[in-house]
Amino acid sequence: MAEARYDGLADWYEGFRPALSAEELDVLARLLGPGDGRCLDVGCGTGLAAAAVEELGWSVVGVDISADVLAGARARGIDVVQAAAEALPFEEASFDAAVSFFTHTDIDEFAAAMRDVARVLRPGAAFVYVGCHPAFVGPHSLFVRAEGVPEFHPGYRPSRRYDGSAPGVWNSDGVRVRVGAVHLTLHDFFGAFSDAGFKIERIEELGERDYPHVIALRARR
Repeated sequence: MAEARYDGLADWYEGFRPALSAEELDVLARLLGPGDGRCLDVGCGTGLAAAAVEELGWSVVGVDISADVLAGARARGIDVVQAAAEALPFEEASFDAAVSFFTHTDIDEFAAAMRDVARVLRPGAAFVYVGCHPAFVGPHSLFVRAEGVPEFHPGYRPSRRYDGSAPGVWNSDGVRVRVGAVHLTLHDFFGAFSDAGFKIERIEELGERDYPHVIALRARR
């Protein structure tokens, strides 16, 4: 199993991210919507998105590699499984939908993970993804609290893992100085979905600021 970088950080992370934002809840309601089928939350963490998906009527299974954060998801009443996103322990075509929040910056083999998500989804199933905007958040962009104008540095072109020493770590007290991050170019980010067989239906750059720091999409299997 791949490295579980969030082990030992669950209590801290609960305080750092205690709830989804109103914007995240809104995009989830619009792009996924109500349902009564089986929905997979890939990289579910402490279960914030999974709980919101359950509020929409879905039966949710959360998957994460970190046993530590899964304890938080269980405390929210989420059905969880410890597993790597690129090696999901489910049969083919066994889910009616999937969601994933802010995982491409954590999963080393994001393209492989997207292939396995596609494998476990039924034909026509929706997959909603929300995450950091690759063009404006990464080792190449100092974007403090995602406010104002980013300060750009060299380093956008290579897709790679980076750590807290990179100039683009935009919150010195945040997640990335603790666990590092993966940067994908827009080409590699969207390619992970299309190469897995997903057809992207909708893309949104969330927020009203001049430089968006969150991107959302809905794709179909």
